[in-house]
Amino acid sequence: MPTFEERIARLEAESQIRQLVARYSFMIDDRDLDALRGLFVEDAILTSRDGVMNASGIDAIIAQYHGRFDVLGPGQHVMHDVQIDFSDDCTDEATGRVSGHAELWRADQMMVAALRYDDTYRSTTDGWKFARRTIGFLYYVPVADYPGILSNPLRNRAYTTARPADFPEPLPSWKNYHKKRNCAVETTSFVHRKPS
Repeated sequence: MPTFEERIARLEAESQIRQLVARYSFMIDDRDLDALRGLFVEDAILTSRDGVMNASGIDAIIAQYHGRFDVLGPGQHVMHDVQIDFSDDCTDEATGRVSGHAELWRADQMMVAALRYDDTYRSTTDGWKFARRTIGFLYYVPVADYPGILSNPLRNRAYTTARPADFPEPLPSWKNYHKKRNCAVETTSFVHRKPS
C-alpha cells in the first residue's frame, strides 16, 4: 500500500505530465520551437506509426518539426483523454496514451485529423518530459472527405496516395475481438439454425 507521501507524489507527477501534454499542443500550434525543445529529454525519440516521422535526439526532433511546418499552415491541436500509467518499481518513468483532434491547413486545403499519441515520460531535474512520442491517425483527411470517412480503411489522406489508418483495425485487441466475435456469431448461427 503506497504511503500518503507516495500518493501525493504520484498525483503531482500526473499533474505535471498532463501539463506537459497541454504545453506540447500549444507550442506546436504557436510554432514555439525554442520552448518545445524543453519538453523533450536529450535522447528522446519522435515517430509516427506510418513511418514518415522518425527522429532520434532533440536536434533531429526539432529539425523534423521544421520539415513538418514547411507543409503546414495554421492549425489547432486539441487533446482529449490522457491515460498515464506508472510502474510500481519505477518512479522516474511512466507511459501514456493521449487522444486528440487537429484542424490543419495542409496542401492548400482544410484538413481534420483524429489522432493518438503513445508516450513514454521521464522525470528529470527540470520536471517530467517526453522520452518517446509516437503519433497515429484514425483519420487525416480533407474536410470534403470527412463525411463517411470511417467506412473506408484508407483514412490517412495527408499525402498524395491514401494510406490505411493507424488504428483501430491494426490493433491486436481489435483483431482479436472481431476474430472471437465472428467465431461466436458463426457458432451461434449454427446452433440456432432450424433443421430443413
